Amino acid sequence: MNSRAFRRSAVAVAAFSASAIILAGCAGNGSGNESSADPDEPITLTIATFNDFGYTDELLQEYMDENPNVTIVHNRAAESGDARANYFQKLGKEGLADIEAVEIDWFAEAMQYSDLLAEAPDSVKGRWLDWKEAAATDPDGRLVGFGTDIGPQGICYRADLFEAAGLPSDREGVAELFNGDWENFLDVADQYKEATGKPMIDSANSVLQGIVNQIEYTYTEPDGTVIATENPEIQAAYELVTERAVPNSAYAGQWSDDWFASMANGEFATMLCPGWMLGVISGNAPDVTGWDIADVFPNGGGNWGGSYLTVPANGANVDAALALADWLTAPEQQVKAFTNAGTFPSQLEAYSDPALTDATNEYFNDAPTGEILSTRAEAVTVAPYKDASYFKYHDALQNAVTRVFDGVEDEQTSWNTWVAEVEAF
Repeated sequence: MNSRAFRRSAVAVAAFSASAIILAGCAGNGSGNESSADPDEPITLTIATFNDFGYTDELLQEYMDENPNVTIVHNRAAESGDARANYFQKLGKEGLADIEAVEIDWFAEAMQYSDLLAEAPDSVKGRWLDWKEAAATDPDGRLVGFGTDIGPQGICYRADLFEAAGLPSDREGVAELFNGDWENFLDVADQYKEATGKPMIDSANSVLQGIVNQIEYTYTEPDGTVIATENPEIQAAYELVTERAVPNSAYAGQWSDDWFASMANGEFATMLCPGWMLGVISGNAPDVTGWDIADVFPNGGGNWGGSYLTVPANGANVDAALALADWLTAPEQQVKAFTNAGTFPSQLEAYSDPALTDATNEYFNDAPTGEILSTRAEAVTVAPYKDASYFKYHDALQNAVTRVFDGVEDEQTSWNTWVAEVEAF
């Protein structure tokens, strides 16, 4: 990942700090949604993303070189929660971008309103992983989301801090160290804290996220039955996190200014790392030389994150937006986005591209990130069922962990608070 990954200063710019890039136009296909019938008429397209999708100025410049009459304004929110609030406030009304990114944890919510989203052209169907495309296809068979990345996870770690703590610091040694279940992962965290007096883990809720992403049915079942508060796997995850991850974590959750700063100052030594997190780390700790990534994940494999591009059907430039979304999520551009920000492709053809399979990351001690993340993708065996209610249940459970971390409530009281919230939903 290069230094163009967003830095903490980019986050502070505000949720929608725009940079305009003159891009080439794409001709409309006659849907009737274009602002002008003239395919050469200059138009402006807006695209709204969050975190770092790898859509650099240089990547967008390529589109400009191919098509000379569109201006693209790229708005980037600090994190997906900001984007979610804006999306559902304005969907079906006015004020959304021509292309809106949607994160996987709340994509099922968006699919409730699939009639408000433009359908992708038939030409793009079949190029994604089956489950990625299926999640974006509504009951009428309309594909309304262009898959961007998926989030196979390894473990990012500070080799220098591990060495100082007397732990293995080379990639293979760290992979062996963490090869096991979540209890083993937390045993190592105990060792690190005993040796250094500092927490090993960046945030307690990232551990909760990692565990929950390995559970097939979390808060609801496909028939609509709510199992959240009665699911023994969810209760076990909560208890493990509050009892063992909280004491070994620097923060309750991610995305605060202090959390960003701590990637550089050594306040913690590990992060559960989907590919897209590589750009977050290198962008916020550009001068740190100790970060590396190990080909391992507690309890096997897990996918965290991944997004879609959607095109609001009432936009002013629907045809042009569909064409740009098509181009941005094509295999070639997904590989380029991976090179830019570590976002692992969801396109089948990308997996045979040497630019992916042979990729290394200079910042992460020249780690073979293409190989590691491909192996991590193969290790994923569970894709949790997520309906339209997933986000609110999961967000409330994360808040329960945060209350314990902050000392506001004890473990049992905070669980009871969560149960009451779920019942109120």
